[in-house]
Amino acid sequence: MSTNPTIQSNSYRAIRATYTPTTITVYQAYSPEIANPALKAQTFQPPFSRTRMTWIKPSFLWMAYRCGWATKPRQERVLAIEMTRKGFEWALQHSCLSHWGDQRKEIAKDKDQWQQQLRDSPVRIQWDPERDLKHQPLEYRSIQIGLGLGAVESYVDEWIVSIVDVTDTMCKIREYLEAGDLDSARACLPEEKAYPLSEELTRILHASC
Repeated sequence: MSTNPTIQSNSYRAIRATYTPTTITVYQAYSPEIANPALKAQTFQPPFSRTRMTWIKPSFLWMAYRCGWATKPRQERVLAIEMTRKGFEWALQHSCLSHWGDQRKEIAKDKDQWQQQLRDSPVRIQWDPERDLKHQPLEYRSIQIGLGLGAVESYVDEWIVSIVDVTDTMCKIREYLEAGDLDSARACLPEEKAYPLSEELTRILHASC
């Protein structure tokens, strides 16, 4: 299955992430009650719920925006989860866009058909404005991936390779920003680049091409 070589890191809809030939890093933020058992077991344990949709974010800056640099209640601990690319791409392949307005007009399906697909799909996709260091929206989009029933179990039991606590990095960047030191803050960011997508996944995600 050929990949789309034209998606660039600043394309309107591109997955920007840290990845290796076999894994990709995504981010989630939780309270210590969920983060600590996950770090110990290197996968998610109770009180993490397998019956609720869990959202994973490949963009470090979007995670920083969402959790307020690890200051928001019940998002005080930020985890970097390395998962298999095989599992990540399975999730993308079995996904549906959460919002009808995100459908690209030239290939949009009948709205009733989309609503049925949304109900049936184990994974949901949202494209939200990417953020800069000051949490200002950028002109291009960042992906969020919601894992529902049928996907959460595979994520927890099969796809997770490792979990690392990156809360200290979040806090350090926040301190640099409060001191007005943007260069030092920027130097702490993980290196992210455009993730290669097959033509099929580009179509399913309505990614830029």
